[in-house]
Amino acid sequence: MSKITYEAFRKYFSVFLGVVTAFIHIGQFTYMPMESIRFFSWHLTLGLVVVFLYTPTKQGSSKALVLDWALILLSVLVGVSVITNYDEFSMMMQNSRLTPYFFTLGVVTALLTLEAARRVIGWFLPIVSVISVLYAFFGGGLPGILGHRGYGISRIIITIFSDQGIFGTPIGVSASNVYLFLLFAAFLSVSRADKIFQNIAMAITGRKRGGPAKMAIVASCLFGSISGSAVANVVSTGAFTIPLMKRQGYARRFAGAVESVASTGGQIMPPIMGAAAFILSDISGTPYGVLCLAALLPALMYYLTLFKIVDIESVKYSLHGLSGKELPLLRDAMRGCFKLLCPLALLLFFLLVMQTTPMLAAIYSMIAIVVCGFLDKNDRLRPVRILDGCVLGIRSLPQVVAACACSGIVTGMFALTGLGLKFSDFIMQWGSFSILFSLALSMLICVILGMGLPTTASYIICATAIAPALIKIGIPPLPAHLFLLYFASLSAITPPVAVASFAAAGIAEENALKVGLCAVKLGIAGFALPFTFVLNSDYLHFGFDAVTLFTWISAAIVCYSAAIAMQGFVEQKITTAERLLYCVVIVTAIRSSFSLSLFGWLLFGLLFFGRRLQAKRKKKPASAG
Repeated sequence: MSKITYEAFRKYFSVFLGVVTAFIHIGQFTYMPMESIRFFSWHLTLGLVVVFLYTPTKQGSSKALVLDWALILLSVLVGVSVITNYDEFSMMMQNSRLTPYFFTLGVVTALLTLEAARRVIGWFLPIVSVISVLYAFFGGGLPGILGHRGYGISRIIITIFSDQGIFGTPIGVSASNVYLFLLFAAFLSVSRADKIFQNIAMAITGRKRGGPAKMAIVASCLFGSISGSAVANVVSTGAFTIPLMKRQGYARRFAGAVESVASTGGQIMPPIMGAAAFILSDISGTPYGVLCLAALLPALMYYLTLFKIVDIESVKYSLHGLSGKELPLLRDAMRGCFKLLCPLALLLFFLLVMQTTPMLAAIYSMIAIVVCGFLDKNDRLRPVRILDGCVLGIRSLPQVVAACACSGIVTGMFALTGLGLKFSDFIMQWGSFSILFSLALSMLICVILGMGLPTTASYIICATAIAPALIKIGIPPLPAHLFLLYFASLSAITPPVAVASFAAAGIAEENALKVGLCAVKLGIAGFALPFTFVLNSDYLHFGFDAVTLFTWISAAIVCYSAAIAMQGFVEQKITTAERLLYCVVIVTAIRSSFSLSLFGWLLFGLLFFGRRLQAKRKKKPASAG
């Protein structure tokens, strides 16, 4: 079979897979519900097939092609065996006993999962998974707190090949929530509604001082809140914002860092956030609509701080915006925006007002995309593009399925051996002395794990090992899990392995480490915010009341103060003493105490407007002269 013929076959096979995947997942929550494990098996099987189809062992090798298709057929065999023999499989799970045939299937499934994760994510997560299995098998001989009763290979495979392992919460959330929102984002893309985000960002911010950088922030915020993927965000928006920033005079490392930090924020920005947010909702027992409202203010603070840092940078170096000829008019950018705004409004309506499940909200919103796209006379959404959307949906699936399934092995071994409880006990011991130290330790573990893992996998492992401890030392479940989600997400910009920074560095043609270090500086708000909302839960409160108004005003002042203290500039360079006083503003305004916050507000007013007034007075004589 020639390469061209095989590529054509793979194209048509992808369309078939995309349609089948959409049909099964939409059907599960509408017209064709099935048992959970059977549905998860469909999801895992389709995900593994897509991994081995699109991530070949070696390009152009016929032997490698045979291996890839052997793995695809094995994936299908395992899935069909579980789906068609569901009752027998379910009974065996309940009795914790597997027949030799299902034992073999369990071993094959574990190996397929490890190989899929290796191809898509890299070696780190598979190695962690194998170590966790070895710990379960040999850990009975370990001394002290790390020791346990010891488990045989049969018990280990039963745990892996069950709802405690590969078919557990991670793959369940991927099947139930994540795929439908990936499909929603794919439909937005093929309807070209995502381009409206870019045009709106360009029209609003392009002419402002430092326009290209502000454009990158707004575009990444808008697009990231839908895609929920840092790297996808960098690649899509950074392709045009980073070259513009470089052309306008921004340093290459700064341009790459702005885009990577802005894109990473998409994973914490409602309404969709990232795949890990759906798992957070499920594990913490928080309705997704409640999670979106709670996460809104911290996410806005993250972006406002970055926006102000960029604004000050443009003042320091006299960086102007783009000319009107290079930018679309706002009215032109808004043309046809109903096919973007209508689905998003419908999504928020079902999530927040009707409080339906996220799955139904996503399905109704996808129907709205199709209807609005069909009604758009200037750019009609035709059936071929809908099929393209189905293919794009499954193309987004490999990393999520591989991460969730492989993480299931780790969480299964944690549950079997009690290692998660031992982690929790260790953190609790330190928490009895200092909650801050426990939080700092948890942050360190999240960032280290996240360096080698995607956000979803990093969060799952941390939620299993660390979240129970944070809850036991007195932190409510939502702030505890959101704390872990933030640091799992920020690993995308934290060197030495910072995937978002690496992607941005490639576009900026700059050293990845330099971009990563600059990104950590620009994303400083993201590292401070989790401590803020854990210690002051008002930042997760949203309502039409005085507490919300008071908190939002304080939040804006804190963001401005953080940016100014970092840049040391307000229209002109400020003194070290002033920078320290802005730090005092942050410490006082961020507290829940009204009197302390009011003091911070007044101090900010004196510092900020005093400098602005001084700068105006200096400009007047110069203008007169």
